[in-house]
Formats: sequence, structure tokens, C-alpha cells
Amino acid sequence: MAAAEGEQGKTVVVVGVDDSEHSNYALEWTMQHLASGMAGGGGAELVIVHAKPSPSSVVGFGAGPGSGEVVRYVEADLRKTAEDVVEKARRLCIANAMHALIEVIEGEPRYVLCNAVEKHSAGLLVVGSHGYGAIKRAFLGSVSDYCAHHAHCSVMIVKQPKAKRSRAETA
Repeated sequence: MAAAEGEQGKTVVVVGVDDSEHSNYALEWTMQHLASGMAGGGGAELVIVHAKPSPSSVVGFGAGPGSGEVVRYVEADLRKTAEDVVEKARRLCIANAMHALIEVIEGEPRYVLCNAVEKHSAGLLVVGSHGYGAIKRAFLGSVSDYCAHHAHCSVMIVKQPKAKRSRAETA
């Protein structure tokens, strides 16, 4: 059986994670609300995906002399962030007695997540919401908005309750 098909009768749930409190909350929420189906061997398989930016997307193209050193520094930082994100996801899986496939894929998050949905034949994509207003969303873009319009499955955007959001934003 191909890995993308999942086990017979199981829905594949892809969860997008990054180093934000919002994505951690979305992953915790997914584990809590889908736990009975996953833990009992029933309803779902969990795939956790972290999109690691490429160093060139962070540094920019056409950098001057010494840019090679900057790119190496940025690459090391991005790799460390990805390792931290994966470790945090693993700890959450262990704490919730869940098994998950965890992937780190280089690229723009919106494309990485939509491609992961296709690759794993997912029935649900879960992403966290940063709670940006219309102006910030216009300038920064919204991964969740893009995925809601382009992913070939249902998309759940998990928002933190206001009390948790306020604490996360002040931390």
C-alpha cells in the first residue's frame, strides 16, 4: 500500500506547525479533539508538517561580498528552528500518546502545506490563526487564507481563545 493512501478507512490529518504559539495551540487542539479516533486505531492518521524557509528567501538575492557567510549563518538558524519545532511536536505526541509522521520541508508554508495535503491524500488540514487584522494580512499574507482556498481538502483554522491569545502576544 502506498504511504500516501494511509491505512484503509483512516482519514489523514495534516497539521501545519511553525515556531509560534498559535501553531502549537492548533496542534494541541487537534490532538485533544481527534485523540479518540487516533488513539483507538480508528479514525485518523496524523501528519505534522513544518515548512522551513530557504536561506535565500530570508537573506534575499544579489547580496554583496560576504553574503556566503550570512547565508551559512541563516541556514544554521533555520535548521535549529526546525529542530526545535520538531522536538516540541514530538514531545506533544509523546505526552498525548499519539503517533505522528513529522516532516520538515523547505519552502513557502502555503505551498508546502497544500503539497503535503496532496502527497498524503489528506482529508483535513489544520492550521493555527495568528489573528492578523485585514491590514497585516494584506501585507504579510495569510497561510490559512491561501490554504482555505487552494487545499484539496477541508481546512480547519484553529484560533486561540482570547485569554490565551493575549498572554501569547505579551510574552
